[in-house]
Amino acid sequence: MTVDPADLAALHALCFKTPRPWNAREFANLLADQSTLFIGDHQGFVLGRVVMDQVDLLTIAVSPARRRTGIARILLSDFEILAKRRGGATCFLDVAANNQAAIALYSGHGYSESGRRKGYYVTNSTTSTDAILFSKPLLAP
Repeated sequence: MTVDPADLAALHALCFKTPRPWNAREFANLLADQSTLFIGDHQGFVLGRVVMDQVDLLTIAVSPARRRTGIARILLSDFEILAKRRGGATCFLDVAANNQAAIALYSGHGYSESGRRKGYYVTNSTTSTDAILFSKPLLAP
């Protein structure tokens, strides 16, 4: 299936203000990179990268109309399967400390907090939010 980077950018803009949403050029560049993993479509997707045995989950976005339906869990599971097939051993990600829905998703999916970056996400000139770092070993089936 071919995805349009502009559609991904539009969905990302619906889902994120902090960190800033990615534009179509950024999505096109990522999708052209052989290390990139992509699962989903213009209504919901996960995008990450595998380098050696390390997997970096870069972003996950689900259309507001499709939230609370389990689609994020399905996308995340499919992403992990693809990452293992591509040689990934451990998945890493970060999430804004105030994004309770994402924290619940990752925690419920076996990810553990492995660190924190104080003030990592800058929301404006006087406000910032910590990034919580999560990791999960991707065990063989």
